[in-house]
Amino acid sequence: MTDVRETRLPGVGVRHDFETSSGKRVGVIVHYAGHRELLIYDDRDPDLCRETLRIDEHEAHTLAEMLGATQVLASVEALQQSVEGVTIDWLPIDEGSVFAGQTIGELGLRQQTGVTIIAVIRGGRTLPTPGPELRLEAGDTAVVVGATDGITQALTLLHDS
Repeated sequence: MTDVRETRLPGVGVRHDFETSSGKRVGVIVHYAGHRELLIYDDRDPDLCRETLRIDEHEAHTLAEMLGATQVLASVEALQQSVEGVTIDWLPIDEGSVFAGQTIGELGLRQQTGVTIIAVIRGGRTLPTPGPELRLEAGDTAVVVGATDGITQALTLLHDS
């Protein structure tokens, strides 16, 4: 059986990593908000994540069914339900998103969802505690904090745009 390393990410969720028989390192972050990120690590630097694929809860169920791992989903769902309070998440602002080009104030995310943008990652730099005048750009990642249901609403707004 393959050894799986579990790392709790406070306010975010749980990361699970393992090494395949061919020496590749892969992982999954299970966010408290319900979505997952599949992680593929770099061959030369096993601490560097080369590629990330964000999937929603329904896609995770589909992938698990394809891999024959329905028993894993039951424990993941139990973890999600046992965690309450504050959640931190990352919202990627893609090209063409209605979020791109708007200031944080114009976006009104806190008023609509109760979620607060606590930082913006832009071009490898982190802009902590941005004010309402900061204009979001395609390629940015907004780091948000709030209740799980508020983050789910924010994700819906982002993806429905």
